[in-house]
Amino acid sequence: MKAAACPALLLLLAGCASVRPTEGPVRLGQIAAVSGPRVRADRVIEDSRCPVNTQCVWAGRLVVRVTVLGGLWSRQIDLTLGTPVNVADGQLTLIAATPEPRTGQSSKALPYRFTFQFQGGL
Repeated sequence: MKAAACPALLLLLAGCASVRPTEGPVRLGQIAAVSGPRVRADRVIEDSRCPVNTQCVWAGRLVVRVTVLGGLWSRQIDLTLGTPVNVADGQLTLIAATPEPRTGQSSKALPYRFTFQFQGGL
């Protein structure tokens, strides 16, 4: 029974390996390769920042829910733009959220590309 399960498990793991992390900015659902764990941007929790080219009394903030993947573990956390969070043996920071250019005249919120930084590790 165990011998029959091993090839099936290997095929399952090989299928997971086909999703390669991206270096640099990623969209929602993509996995970013940072020097340490991998990070998948799952969804925007809050974006209360001011629109571009406007003056605001309060700058607002951006909070993104991410899944951090490292080895055999994963952890879901909320990252606030510019605020480091302790993860594993280092700190993970959402350092940029760049709006993508509009392709149509939709009034929906702009999609973003997120950039993460991991400091620490061995």
